[in-house]
Formats: sequence, C-alpha cells, structure tokens
Amino acid sequence: MGFAGFDLDMTLIDSRPAIMAAFAEVARETGVDIDPAAVDSRLGIKLEDEITYWFPVGERDAAVALYRKHYVRLAADHTEAMPGAAEALAAVRAAGDRVVIITAKHPVSVGPSLRAAGLIADELYTHVFGPEKAAVLRKLAPAGYVGDSPHDMAAAAAAGVRAVGVSTGSFGERELYEAGAEVVLDSLAGFPSWYSALATG
Repeated sequence: MGFAGFDLDMTLIDSRPAIMAAFAEVARETGVDIDPAAVDSRLGIKLEDEITYWFPVGERDAAVALYRKHYVRLAADHTEAMPGAAEALAAVRAAGDRVVIITAKHPVSVGPSLRAAGLIADELYTHVFGPEKAAVLRKLAPAGYVGDSPHDMAAAAAAGVRAVGVSTGSFGERELYEAGAEVVLDSLAGFPSWYSALATG
C-alpha cells in the first residue's frame, strides 16, 4: 500500500476566512495593527513564524495562544473543503493507497478544521514546515505531495517526491513551477485523473 501526501491550508481546506477572522480578533484584543493582506501572502507558514511579524519575541507565546483560542472557536463556521478535496482523497483510497496530511498547522487547530471540512486523514503530521516537511516526505516516500505554496513544492523536490501544485492559495502557476512543481493543477478537481494516470503508467 502506497501513500499520497497533501498539504492542508488552501490545498484541502479553505481556511482563509477562519485565519483572517482569528487574526482580526487578536488585533482587536491586543490593539496591534495586523495587515490581513500581509498575512494572506504568507499562508502556510507556522503560526509562530507569522506572529513574529507583528509581536516582539517576549509577547509571541501569549499572542499564539490567543490566536489559537479564537481559531479553534471560529474554525467550525469558517472552514470548508476546497473544491474537489473529497474526490481527491477518495481517488487515493480507490487506488488502494493511504492519505497522509502533512501540515504546518498545530494539532489543536487541525482537528476542528478537518471536522468542519468533513475530511479524514489516514496519517497526519502536524506542525512541520519547509525542511521539516521534506524530512517527513523523505521518510514516507509518497507517490506525490500536493500543496499550494512554493515551500510545499521545494520540500517535495528536496525529498525526491513528485511535487503537485494547486494554484488555489496565494501563489500562481509560475511560482509553483519555479519552486519545483512537476505539474500544477487549477484545483483538486484535476487530481483524480492525474493520480489514476500515475497509478496505471
């Protein structure tokens, strides 16, 4: 039995509304001016790294905890599966393979997000980003890793895994190819046919 790997935010789930709403609550409670467009441009990195753009080191942990409190509360009403996500996971399982989600999201936020989107992982690796993702991919050696960011593509390429980009996040086709994507899909709707061709080819 093989594996297919997926990123979570803006690949399998549309978490942008919940993320923006949680940051708005953090800004409201702390009085810190947080630019939503700047946050959006970096979607997919660890929360701790994003928080450092807005808070000094000494205030980071408190800001992270405040964000997660709001995110967990907001995720249920502000998270949806990306178009084609359920079908993409079904295609992997129909081929007799397992779905592994590898995400920078913290475990406390992953559960509510997946439940809200109605998606289930066979294996889950959380709070990993960049080279950490590459290490997980190198260990698992999945048939491919699907993600929406250049960091995802670079991690897959570094691990010797097929990098499948989806231009559903903050990055376009060109950026994904330049980071190492083997193929870039407009959405996950094109994934089942790609995966089927991979399995039979």
